[in-house]
Amino acid sequence: MKGADHERTEAGFKVRTPLEEARTALRDALAVDEREPRTERLPIEQATGRVIAESVTASRDVPHYRRAAMDGYAVTAADTFGASDRSSAVLRVVDGDDSTASGTAVRVHTGSELPEGSDAVVMIERVEAIDETDELEVLEAVAEGENVAPVGDDVESGQSLYEPGHRLRPSDLGLLKSVGRSRVSVAREPRVGVVPTGEELVQRDPEPGEVVETNGLTVSRLVDGWGGRSTYRNVVTDDRDALRVAIERDLTKDAVVTTGGSSVGERDLLPEVIDDIGEVVVHGVGLEPGHPVCLGIVEDTPVLALPGYPVACIVTAVQFLRPVLRWLEGTDPEAHPVTMARLARKIPSGPATRTFARVALEPRANDGDGSAADEDGSAVEDADSDGADTASAADVPAVDAVPTRASGAGVLSSVALADGWVVVDDDREGIPAGETVAVQHWE
Repeated sequence: MKGADHERTEAGFKVRTPLEEARTALRDALAVDEREPRTERLPIEQATGRVIAESVTASRDVPHYRRAAMDGYAVTAADTFGASDRSSAVLRVVDGDDSTASGTAVRVHTGSELPEGSDAVVMIERVEAIDETDELEVLEAVAEGENVAPVGDDVESGQSLYEPGHRLRPSDLGLLKSVGRSRVSVAREPRVGVVPTGEELVQRDPEPGEVVETNGLTVSRLVDGWGGRSTYRNVVTDDRDALRVAIERDLTKDAVVTTGGSSVGERDLLPEVIDDIGEVVVHGVGLEPGHPVCLGIVEDTPVLALPGYPVACIVTAVQFLRPVLRWLEGTDPEAHPVTMARLARKIPSGPATRTFARVALEPRANDGDGSAADEDGSAVEDADSDGADTASAADVPAVDAVPTRASGAGVLSSVALADGWVVVDDDREGIPAGETVAVQHWE
């Protein structure tokens, strides 16, 4: 790109790299498979949501003693054989400190250690005390080991629990604590410098010709929500030297993200700045909105120049920044949850372009085609007038996906007030109304 200012601004984007190809190029440039995630050791109480960076095995059995799994009486199972409501077995109750000899029972509670000599527990509901005696009637036979949790029933000492790359959930922390772990090695949260750019941006009520800065705020909070740690910088004006200094300042971080100034206009300087101090990997991607995104590497640090239009900024952050954060912690981005819905209106899309159309989800109403939603929200359809059945109602989602905008990369409300987006693949030129689509809940 060096020395190509006139050609870039005059010719625009001659080639747009397909989305998957652009992501792969960025991943390869980062040498993801050769990078070791930066790690830190944390108390398990602080490790929720973090990616484990070590193999973990259990250092002790859980439970580490035989314990009662029910409230009742610890017994020798053989003493209860044949016991029933009609023919009970009579046992003598002894103190919990005593061993359970043949013909005796010891009162236990859930979690109690079983006395020596006992091998089963009779539930409290299946015994009756004999008045004014130390004896009780057992009304049900139990087998050896019944209602008893043996040593290692939950976890066995030496058992493999977790491998690097597993994201820790609250239940995982409980398991780690149960086997004696108080700290764990995890991938460090990726540090990201977020730099909004543009001489028109302000952080106050705007005058004519000024625009309130929103992209940097949005992206920084997306970073935090995706497990990173953002630093939200002040606005940098459209000046080569100022932009270079802003990027170089944050090269101590794990990634740098800029917003605005990524296209091919006279004030879109970031691609040239990145190319001057590092390498532009991809500039121009086949997606809408967001095709002017620029992906680069400077001193082994990913530098992502996201477009200035708010929706384009968000789309490219999800498609490129989110994967980068996952790669830096040693994982891959997980799939977004989806809702299947019927498309209410056609979504247009250009050739060889991945389109992200924002939609709102609405309960499906009777639309005059013989179908409606019944009381529990499932779709139902009437028979045709000639008596032939229509398509199965089970095939029709109970909700409609209503496009808020298929275009308009600068209309922030179209994404902020939407429930998600529908992705139109590169090999399709739009999706017709009535088709069942997957609405991605990217946020």
